[in-house]
Amino acid sequence: MVLYTCGAKKSAAKLGHPCGRAAKALDDAGYKYELRVVGGYRLAFWTWGSRDEDRAEVRRLSGTNEVPILVLDDGEVVSGSGTIARWAGEHPAAQASTEPAGG
Repeated sequence: MVLYTCGAKKSAAKLGHPCGRAAKALDDAGYKYELRVVGGYRLAFWTWGSRDEDRAEVRRLSGTNEVPILVLDDGEVVSGSGTIARWAGEHPAAQASTEPAGG
């Protein structure tokens, strides 16, 4: 499982930043995941020139260059902090590890 975020990563969760909220929701649900930071923060005008290039993989995976996105092990993509938080709450890691295979 891979969480793509901007440079704020997990540190901005207390400030209500979307990337931080998504990371906190996954942490609270007990997930271990890879964190991939992408450049091109939309409020940092100096990154606008490289935003499309910096976020090409995110666009390929989700159809948009907005983060956060979560890529599950089966390739499913969950986009947006609210959707990621909801998914994490509905699928806690303990539940995922105790479900029978194929179920």
